[in-house]
Amino acid sequence: MSKAGRHFLQIPGPSPVPEPVLAATARQVIDHRSPEFGELGTRVLSKIKKVFKTEHDVVIYPASGTGAWEAALSNALSPGDRIMTYETGHFASLWAKLARKIGLDPVTAGENWRAGVDPDAVETALRKDTDRAIKAVCVVHNETSTGSTTVVKEVRDAIDAAGHPALLMVDSISGLASADLRMDEWGIDVIVAGSQKGLMLPPGLSFNAVGPKALAASKAAGIRRSYWDWGEMIAFNKTGYFPYTPATNLLFGLDAAIDMLLEEGLENVFARHARMAEATRRAVQSWGMENLCASPRHFSPVLTAVMMPEGHSADAFRSKVLENFNMSLGSGLSKVADRVFRIGHLGEINELTLVATLAGCEMGFELAGVPHQKGGVDQAMRYLAETSAA
Repeated sequence: MSKAGRHFLQIPGPSPVPEPVLAATARQVIDHRSPEFGELGTRVLSKIKKVFKTEHDVVIYPASGTGAWEAALSNALSPGDRIMTYETGHFASLWAKLARKIGLDPVTAGENWRAGVDPDAVETALRKDTDRAIKAVCVVHNETSTGSTTVVKEVRDAIDAAGHPALLMVDSISGLASADLRMDEWGIDVIVAGSQKGLMLPPGLSFNAVGPKALAASKAAGIRRSYWDWGEMIAFNKTGYFPYTPATNLLFGLDAAIDMLLEEGLENVFARHARMAEATRRAVQSWGMENLCASPRHFSPVLTAVMMPEGHSADAFRSKVLENFNMSLGSGLSKVADRVFRIGHLGEINELTLVATLAGCEMGFELAGVPHQKGGVDQAMRYLAETSAA
């Protein structure tokens, strides 16, 4: 039997698509070699730079974020090159795994699934690399599997303090347009991103924001590439076009999504996400449960990963919520599978959507027999009311 009302998609991405973005994508396909498309491409390629806070090129692929991972590595590096990662969760480990598959040599500076990257560990590892074998430092800005956000500027400072020439590559697939990220100001060489999180689009677009140092490195990089090649893309993009068929209608959606973000103001977008995240954490604490991220300075504005009481299945709880309240919550991944559930509070999230989400969780605890203290929703509502701007 179908459920009345809309489905609550409260996973940490893909996020719900706003009506203006849906409307922009739901139009007839146009000729991607026409003057009309050239105007669209030029407009979108210019505006997206504001979201990355860069003056440099942003390459848009008709691909998933995984494709953008491969694009970043294959453009800037050569077979056998060593890269340094820091395992903050499932997606940091997957990026390292992909690097190994395409012939790179990933090493890790550390591992902590309950916090962001430790910049001291990065600096220490780079100081030991006296022969400069490490060609890139690859970190995840917002680790979607754990709800931990890395302070990217601290990683840049660690690289500089070590006097090391490695590129800084940042995966901000779930961070972009939800958490502050400043490519040029923070000296980031490559940012990897996707369309389906803070940009509020369906999956299908991914991005490489490319700084001058990375672009220079690509001229001598030895990994063979075609589809992912920055040089060819950037050359075509100068007139608003692409070297192969782009995801035309998603670009119309991206145009609308960027307008929404810029109209609200990026700083206001970040503040809204931070406020929703704080309200969620207050609910979690009131329930007597624990945030997987144990470092307050690394709490994510995008999602909260909640640890289940010992002996209780996160997946069984999620199933109960879906069956009874038509709401999807994020699952635990790899090392924390069935031990945590993830509440997404990103994209077009507002107070009423968040309160409904938390109410679904609290009702789900009751139905699933999960031990908790009542009143988490009340705590969140009190905080949201007290901090309302109106």
